[in-house]
Amino acid sequence: MSSFPWGRFLVAASAFIGGGYIVMRATVPTPEQTYAAMSPDLRRRVDANRAARLAREQATTKQLNAQLEDPDASKPVWADSRR
Repeated sequence: MSSFPWGRFLVAASAFIGGGYIVMRATVPTPEQTYAAMSPDLRRRVDANRAARLAREQATTKQLNAQLEDPDASKPVWADSRR
């Protein structure tokens, strides 16, 4: 049974992963750079999508807060006595 050179393997694997990370950081643009490089029409569409997403999140938060303030919210749905 031969012994595997674990030390050299770990150093080589770490160097390979570290090199890949450095190359990724050097070549992948930031979200701000990507947004700045977009055409004005595409920026308007992105801004509209962001506004729609924020509106949906606010509506969901508003509904969640309304449910949390309701004293009957802790009861199970089938325990509704109004039927």
